Amino acid sequence: MTRVGVVGHVEWVQFAVLARVPVAGEIVHAREAFSEPAGGGAVAAVQLRKLAGAATFLTAIGNDAAARHTGEGLRERYGVDLHAAGRQAPQRRTFTFLDDGGERTITVLGERIVPELADPLPWDALGELDAIYLTGGDAGAVRAARAARVLVATPRAFAGLTGAGVAVDVLVGSANDPGEAYEPGMLDPEPRIVVRTHGGAGGEWSATGDEPLPWLPGGRRSGTWAPTPLPGEPVDAYGCGDSFAAGLTYGLGAGMGLEGAIELGARCGAACLCGRGPYAGQLELAGS
Repeated sequence: MTRVGVVGHVEWVQFAVLARVPVAGEIVHAREAFSEPAGGGAVAAVQLRKLAGAATFLTAIGNDAAARHTGEGLRERYGVDLHAAGRQAPQRRTFTFLDDGGERTITVLGERIVPELADPLPWDALGELDAIYLTGGDAGAVRAARAARVLVATPRAFAGLTGAGVAVDVLVGSANDPGEAYEPGMLDPEPRIVVRTHGGAGGEWSATGDEPLPWLPGGRRSGTWAPTPLPGEPVDAYGCGDSFAAGLTYGLGAGMGLEGAIELGARCGAACLCGRGPYAGQLELAGS
């Protein structure tokens, strides 16, 4: 069994399904509304649980009703092995429009809450994992996550990555999202591999140095991949990027090699696109 986990953040998200996002001053009526624990860390943790059969999630949550719903949802509804440090603050929430064009439009309410090494969390257990996906944490949390055999991170974890002084194996983000942009020199040491997704157009990857890496296909140092066929009709894009990253993380932890891991990640992103919200369409491997 491939042992996987996430270190990062979680949000309580209210979703509204409607034909289109309203323009300024307009009143619109949603035809459906629902709430879920979501955000990048949570989406990845649930996708990893569906792939591996189990997934550990180290995070931090607030002290209000939304925080309680967040913890209960991840543990009881989605089967995540959740370890959450408490904060004397409201749970970060977001409001998300899901429109008929398949897009998600997000409004963030509150400060991002991430785990810190000083939190009473099972940091020592991370060294037993085959792969971790990092979406947030202080520098100490990043160093603790580095104990896993494979460490994948999003550029949105930049604040902790800059002070940690460790190299992540793969930095993965959207080439279409300015918040996930990465240029050489932004981290020291550099991530070993940078993966950039281009939504429905596939993506690209490149190795940053001359270090021999076991995951690289045929010794190549860069490459691209084509779009993955959708398993159904597109519904909405919420969670596609983090489902992709989770699939990539699982694939590397399972020894698939970079191209095999990217292929699995692309299947995860495509499946997520065909379900309502973050979890309904996520890929589940047989026997997991």
